[in-house]
Amino acid sequence: MNTEEMKKLVAKEALKYIEDDMIVGLGTGSTTAYFIKMLGKMIMNEELFDVYGLPTSYQARILALESGVPVVSLDEVDAIDIAVDGADEVDPHLNLIKGRGAALTMEKIIEYRAGTFLVLVDESKLVEYLGQKMPVPIEVIPAAWRVIKEELEVFNATADLRMGVKKDGPVVTDNGNFILDAKFERIEDPLDLEIELNNIPGVVENGIFADIADIVLVGTKEGVKKLER
Repeated sequence: MNTEEMKKLVAKEALKYIEDDMIVGLGTGSTTAYFIKMLGKMIMNEELFDVYGLPTSYQARILALESGVPVVSLDEVDAIDIAVDGADEVDPHLNLIKGRGAALTMEKIIEYRAGTFLVLVDESKLVEYLGQKMPVPIEVIPAAWRVIKEELEVFNATADLRMGVKKDGPVVTDNGNFILDAKFERIEDPLDLEIELNNIPGVVENGIFADIADIVLVGTKEGVKKLER
């Protein structure tokens, strides 16, 4: 079973958590894209009723509409029943690094408020500690990116401004900001670092999601493995 087949497997498993009359936070990324398409098919086939998607990005919104998932905005809902999203790293305590899709701010806003936060990954995303493979994306005010990059040296981190693909210049988020990818030697206390990074003036949000995930579905060669907090 290859990586794409694992992603499809966990996306299909995630559908078991969706019921009628739910508001579903829709994450951003390749694994969640499979989930959104499958969810749309169930809605179109009348296997689910009165289910609405709450997108975390323009990408998720466009895909949801194309797939037949009706969408709502954050200010239209009183509660979010469940949020479904991927992750770039998952540690043994279900702390996450997210944000390769540059949608981390709205993802955290929606997933923090969800009754259940369901994470979909393949087994390559499991790590012994956060920062083992991936940098931490940090969304920053454009005018402050250089001084924030320098300030991150206090944390023994090296940061690079994320540059765009198929465009000149840096990546610009849905919120009009830049992304710094910060590489830490080892993140010993994810929650503490998450708070400290957000205390830097000019930082909008960072990609450490500590103590938020409720369930992680892991696609493996043997099938889907369920991890719970």
